[in-house]
Amino acid sequence: MLAKMFSDELLPKLPPLGSQEGVSDPVVHMKFFTRDAEWAWYVTEGSPTDDDFMFFGFVFGIEQEWGYFSLSDLADVCGPSGFPVERDLRFEPDSFSKVIAREIRWRTSRPAGNLHIGSC
Repeated sequence: MLAKMFSDELLPKLPPLGSQEGVSDPVVHMKFFTRDAEWAWYVTEGSPTDDDFMFFGFVFGIEQEWGYFSLSDLADVCGPSGFPVERDLRFEPDSFSKVIAREIRWRTSRPAGNLHIGSC
């Protein structure tokens, strides 16, 4: 499951944690999402940690906020219909301002969904 979400070939493409700190409009490199809860995690940076991988990015769900999340955290989340978090394979890196503008247009008048932690 984790290998499908984030393969080793993506490592060189993702800036390490802290590398875009202070950048007013950082590049978003990948998107994770739940198809049935309409949550999205937009990744700007990431680095391996012990036996996991830690990301920094913007989470668009019930709240919208910047923060850290791990690959194992994403693997433990599923939407109300039991769909796991997936990586958007069609996502093209772009500036945060452009990515969020598209997200807001797409979400206009769409309610946020609920997430469940644990086995999907």
